[in-house]
Amino acid sequence: QVQLVDSGGGSVQAGGSLRLSCVASGYTYSVAWFRQAPGKEREGVARISPGGGDTYYANSVKGRFTISQDIAKNTVYLQMNSLKPEDSAMYYCAADRRNLGGGSWAETTSYQYWGQGTQVTVSS
Repeated sequence: QVQLVDSGGGSVQAGGSLRLSCVASGYTYSVAWFRQAPGKEREGVARISPGGGDTYYANSVKGRFTISQDIAKNTVYLQMNSLKPEDSAMYYCAADRRNLGGGSWAETTSYQYWGQGTQVTVSS
């Protein structure tokens, strides 16, 4: 069993930045960030594989968000810049031991492990 602890959320003004962190207690291969706003479905934001050579982003965050990892610390980060009010949501770290690429990376059912979530609020 792998436990994920995500953190780093907060309240910022539009145009600001936040960095989310996800620490895993064990081995995982695919690690992703999802978000869910009130009344909306959970959506994939970004995904990374070990070594950072394979990343995917939702179109809505490309050029603004960057997913990275520190393998030694078993930690994945989501650097969020140029934040917009529509980025406001609960952000969740998700992980699986399989190599999830293509369209499967953004499907919630692809991931076995989930963090508890961290709230991001962006004001205009």
